Parts: sequence; structure tokens; C-alpha cells
Amino acid sequence: MELQSSYKVRFNDCDPLGHLNNARYIDYLLNAREDHLAQYYHISLPQFHRQGLAWVVKTHEIQYLRPAYYNEKVTIVSRLLEVTDTYLLVEMVMYDEKMQSPKAVLWTNFTCVDPQTGKRKSHTPEFMELVKTMDVHPEDAMGGLAERVRTLQTLAKANAA
Repeated sequence: MELQSSYKVRFNDCDPLGHLNNARYIDYLLNAREDHLAQYYHISLPQFHRQGLAWVVKTHEIQYLRPAYYNEKVTIVSRLLEVTDTYLLVEMVMYDEKMQSPKAVLWTNFTCVDPQTGKRKSHTPEFMELVKTMDVHPEDAMGGLAERVRTLQTLAKANAA
């Protein structure tokens, strides 16, 4: 299942030239992932906090490919690349509205923590069971982000033709 949604680039998120500010890409992409979890899996982060689970960002790795402009509609796709007992690797891709051209690709490594202590912890058995209902794409992480970007660009060109 492809998790995706559309957003409009807002004026206050842009630089004086009308380009989406680089830091705001991350906000758009992370917000989209949260929306996707709610929309497609009926998951809310506060639910997990009540169950003693939270995630903090360990790393962001992003490649900016094309600018997103003020008032432009963009489509954001997110997917789970890896799951271990203590972390998640999530890919978020921003495309133009018709998904013909990737604009940015973000890989975020989320570490599981206890919301009470802030200390790293293992995912619960219940969470690991939930993950089994999700599409996980470890093959897309094998060559690293640069290779994944090349693949996405090639796919976009093929789809546009």
C-alpha cells in the first residue's frame, strides 16, 4: 500500500524567492508521516505514549533535488524501510503533485524510548505485531540514500515518459 497525501506549500514556509525553506521540508515530511500513520493505520502518537512508547530522531539524512515553490501542491509518500527491536528507518519523499519528479528524499532513523525516562528501550511485542501488518521495504535501504535517490529519479523519468 502506498502511503501518500498532498499538501500546499505555504507562504510563511518559503524564503524571499518563493522556495520552500530547507528546514521546512523536514517539517512537511514528518507531518505527512504522522498523517499517514493516522489515515492508513489509525495510529496516533499519543496512544503509543500512553503505552510507554515514544520515538526520538537519531539521524536525518536528506537530499534536496528540486525546489518546491510557494502555492505549489506537492505529494508526499512515506514508507518503512527497516525495523529492529530499538529503531525504525522511515523514508519520506516529496514529489510534485503528479509524482513525476522527486523534490526531496528524507531518511529518518527513529530510536524507541520510554516517554517517562527518555531512555532507549526495545519495542514492545504488541508493537512488533503491529509492524507485521505494515509494508516494510528493507530492499530499498540496501544501497544507501544516494542509490535510492538514483532509483527514484529513474522511476520518475520512466513514469513521465
